[in-house]
Amino acid sequence: MADKIILIIDDDPDILDSVTAILTAKGFKAITSLSGKEGIESFKKNKPDLVLCDMMMESVDEGTKVAQQIRKKDAKVPIYLLSSIGSATAMNVEIGKLGFNGVFQKPIDPDSLVAAVKKALTK
Repeated sequence: MADKIILIIDDDPDILDSVTAILTAKGFKAITSLSGKEGIESFKKNKPDLVLCDMMMESVDEGTKVAQQIRKKDAKVPIYLLSSIGSATAMNVEIGKLGFNGVFQKPIDPDSLVAAVKKALTK
């Protein structure tokens, strides 16, 4: 899966570094963005196979705005929410209606992340 590009959008450099390390160790190519705006531009430029996006960046619901913008460009690319409130969000809101395929709770479990990314990319 070395040819698969994963775009990680998060305003926390430590999260970007850790998720990048997890994914590149498993052979994925990781591209990072520190803001929603930068993430949308990177999506247009790099056409990633999967997107991981934080919810709260420039604004509380920035991740939702990013997912909606990406969905306008590509309705099929898997987009996963990265959030410290991921589990609570998933219990109270239909994640699919926000534009996400699933949720990863921070701190992220490396094995769960890799398994879900591999599964999403084989569909």
